[in-house]
Amino acid sequence: MPAVKINARDIIIQVAEANGTTWTPLGGLNSAVPNASENEEVVDTTTFDSAGNYEQEIIQRGAILELEGFLLKDPANGAQDPGQARVEALATQVGFASLGKIRFRHPMDTAWKVWNATFSMGEQGGGNNDKFAWAATVTRSGASTTAPVTTPAAREGAKK
Repeated sequence: MPAVKINARDIIIQVAEANGTTWTPLGGLNSAVPNASENEEVVDTTTFDSAGNYEQEIIQRGAILELEGFLLKDPANGAQDPGQARVEALATQVGFASLGKIRFRHPMDTAWKVWNATFSMGEQGGGNNDKFAWAATVTRSGASTTAPVTTPAAREGAKK
């Protein structure tokens, strides 16, 4: 079968709860953009032998995941979407407590990308005729790992 284009909106993103074993989906998203080269550092390796051509090596790898969407709250009790609330809680922490886990994949994937990461809140709000915007940046800390998608229910995923 030929390769097909996949929908960006089908990405499944989950954040780990404080217990480290429970994963909660992030709701309300309308944009999720991983950038695998953010926070990269290079060293200039150009020498006289380079004959005027720039040379470099990557000394540090980095990555971020930019998340945007709408703030979600339960109209009955005002409770925020659990995934959004967890991200916001992590975004208030400092030091070791600022590290959390996030995982993401497309429904066709057989493995999750799993990051230890820090979380920062982006701009929120909106204008007169807007829904309230919600945004966060997830910055990978350390190497990316993978975890298998283990059950049929997990493979279906809790979208957004």
